[in-house]
Amino acid sequence: MSHTNILITGGCGFLGTSLISALLATNRYSITAIDITPPSLGTRTFPTTVRYVRADVLDPSALATVFAEAQPAIVIHAVGVFPVGVARYSMKGKDAVFKVNVEGTRNVVNASRECGARGLVYTSSTTVVVDDLANDFRNVDENWPAGNVDTSYGQSKALAEEAVLAANDEAFKTCVLRVAPMFGENDTLFIPTVHGLIAAGQTAFVIGTAENLQDFVYVGNAADAHVLAVANLLNSQTVAGEALFISNGEPISLRDLCLAIWKEFGHVPKYSVRIPEGMAWWIAVITEVAGWVTGIEGTLSGTVAGISSASWAGGGGENQLRALSEKDPKSFGRIKKCRRVEMTYFDGMQLYRSVRIYR
Repeated sequence: MSHTNILITGGCGFLGTSLISALLATNRYSITAIDITPPSLGTRTFPTTVRYVRADVLDPSALATVFAEAQPAIVIHAVGVFPVGVARYSMKGKDAVFKVNVEGTRNVVNASRECGARGLVYTSSTTVVVDDLANDFRNVDENWPAGNVDTSYGQSKALAEEAVLAANDEAFKTCVLRVAPMFGENDTLFIPTVHGLIAAGQTAFVIGTAENLQDFVYVGNAADAHVLAVANLLNSQTVAGEALFISNGEPISLRDLCLAIWKEFGHVPKYSVRIPEGMAWWIAVITEVAGWVTGIEGTLSGTVAGISSASWAGGGGENQLRALSEKDPKSFGRIKKCRRVEMTYFDGMQLYRSVRIYR
């Protein structure tokens, strides 16, 4: 059976590695993965149908060469810069974020069209809507306006979405997947951050009511959504020109998710210290004023807003993905419901530990 050529940008990253596994499981695709870093943990077991090429999305000439060689039918653009820590809610470093997320996306769109690709699936983020930190977002759908947000990441992803959707036409079909915060195998961000609160002695602190629901998504579910989007653009094309929210379809409070993760590491907080949201906000403001005086930037108010806000999309994963699987009703059955989630945590001693969460 002949295989369809797929090119993935960011193929060595957290999502990219899972994307390759999901695509290979269909036995339909030959894959070219480009990245600026070597392959991630787990990629060594991939067969020869996966080709790795080191290339930078900010180098149009390099992209043109790789795309011409790969001749992809569909491109999955998963490269992106996500500020972490205090940078998450800071506008410092905005130019670097925009350069990769916006300029890099335009370069990939241009390279895709020039090589004759039939379409492109763009990995965006729910932050294009929910990073408006002054508001809660409950039961969000694709009709909510994007881009009116307070973070460089959310702003950059919104502009990148515009470039991708503007490129959609009869010869080149595009769609956008707005992925919720991810966790899963080879996670180097979310799980280590949550686990780090144990050593920091901060697991007892609860900001606000801790009842605000938020969307998250298991990385395997996010990867499956991309596979379905690829198949759709190659066939019925019903999602061309659309942006879809991708999540587990099971909103959960951040506190409950953290408690479940800590439990799997053998830690259960002995007590809780509740900090009213208003008090936390004023502490953040005072801290940031002190930082301004001393020349040290603070973004704690943004962190408080992010933790205490509600942000989830309506309909759940099945409704969000129904259009993707309309030609094959059984195909949705493989979208995991995350009753059992396997995650990997990489600690400072370079030991991997498998974590299972039962919900």
